[in-house]
Amino acid sequence: MRKRTALFLLALSLASFTTLCVLRGAPMADLLVYRAEGAAVVHGTDLYGFTVTRWGLPATYPPFAAILFVPAVGLPLTALKAAFLAGNVLLLAGLVALSARLASRSPGPAALCAATAAALWLEPVFQTLLFGQINLAVACLTLWDLTRPPGARARGLALGVAAGIKLTPAVFVVHLFLRGRRREAATAAAAFACTVLAGFLLLPVASADFWTRRLYETGRVGKGWIVDNQSLQGLIARVLHDPAPGPAWALPAALVAVAGLALAARARRESHAVLLTAFTALLICPISWTHHWVWCVPLLAVLWAEGHARTAALVALVFTARTMWLVPHEGDLDLELPYWQQPLAAAYPVLVLGLSVAYDSMINRRPTLSTEQTGNTACPSRPFGSARR
Repeated sequence: MRKRTALFLLALSLASFTTLCVLRGAPMADLLVYRAEGAAVVHGTDLYGFTVTRWGLPATYPPFAAILFVPAVGLPLTALKAAFLAGNVLLLAGLVALSARLASRSPGPAALCAATAAALWLEPVFQTLLFGQINLAVACLTLWDLTRPPGARARGLALGVAAGIKLTPAVFVVHLFLRGRRREAATAAAAFACTVLAGFLLLPVASADFWTRRLYETGRVGKGWIVDNQSLQGLIARVLHDPAPGPAWALPAALVAVAGLALAARARRESHAVLLTAFTALLICPISWTHHWVWCVPLLAVLWAEGHARTAALVALVFTARTMWLVPHEGDLDLELPYWQQPLAAAYPVLVLGLSVAYDSMINRRPTLSTEQTGNTACPSRPFGSARR
């Protein structure tokens, strides 16, 4: 009965989501960009010279990613959307399973189905499916590699490939190095270099254009000050009412990068280190759209597995409340928000910064106990943001 109930919940969740997609038209704008990138590769046109959809979206990923998008060209658009939707649901189930593995848990089929049904309504996951994004694929590649058992062959390879697709996972190469996993870091760096080389071999002009010019045009990705951007840059731009905060953003971002990676380096649990690195990357990137924050899934899994249900409930609430869409955000209104609306407009960075500060304070005030006092050779670190003793 428990398994039937879980399957029913998953089916109900998927049916509800599909109905919403039909009612909203499900433009899957990002999927259209990926398809156009694949077409540019096939037809030999300028990869970074086109825009598609009524929003005028350009290609923003490295040429290696565009090569992987070539198969999308041969499918009718309706079939492509259906395939992407189904694929993302399967990837979500995979991310839930990998998140459980990160938390040292092995959920049964019923628990996996129920968790997938619930995770579908987390705002970052919901938006990923609605936009036809690849965030779940990148997160699964990264987390699968990071949670492989010691001694597994070619650890770091999948992480390097993920970085070659969407760059941001490259921060985990630093993570591996700081955690003393030097061979994995070297493997990941080599794999990333191979993706760059593949891009130059197959698309030399586009590769030269991307790595010497397009990579630094952050404006191509979108307006950094709108509420869609949940990075530090977006938060600071809105607080200062300045679309280009410059050093006012760069200095705090550098400090957060150092502090976040330092916390990750000395975290006693690998699950904490992985999460700290992931959220540090999301905070310091110039653009972290709401749908990039799919790392909320492993965060919830770790909190729940460690018995911190109240903190997990708070995190789930923040990632489902969609407060950034409740504040005025049409036109330039994002830059005119009063002070009391700022936390609502930057719910994700505010939450993660708060959890990280709480985590750091608990590490610093924890007394050092001898083996005789603890009965163990190591004292596990406290979970994110929890004051539970």
